[in-house]
Amino acid sequence: MSADAKALARRALDEIYANADLDLVDELIHVGYSSPEPAHPGRTGHDGVRETVRGLHAAFADLRFEIHDEIAEGDKVVQRVTMHGRQTGPLMDHEPTGRRFAMRQVHIWRIADGKLAEHWGLRDDLGMLTELGLFP
Repeated sequence: MSADAKALARRALDEIYANADLDLVDELIHVGYSSPEPAHPGRTGHDGVRETVRGLHAAFADLRFEIHDEIAEGDKVVQRVTMHGRQTGPLMDHEPTGRRFAMRQVHIWRIADGKLAEHWGLRDDLGMLTELGLFP
């Protein structure tokens, strides 16, 4: 289970979130998916994931996730990653800077029925905003 769980979480980051392959949402994401993050209030299920991915790609280009650590136990996968990208669209009422960033993140995924059912994330938003020149 742990190797399959890690592969599932990697595919979600690489193929859905980084490459915006929204056709994979039904295959990899549980119909009851939830991600109780303040940055994405009320975004649940397949439509919530698609909305999040569209928002990421509206603001950023060249997205990729570099996985540094990955731990799987029971029905959970934890990943320590760096999200790399470039701001090419508006972000929080700021015009695109064109600058690149590397944002540290931790993702915790819960798996049910062979799909990602829940997500908790910790991101260094302040570090990213500073790299983009949007925070002094």
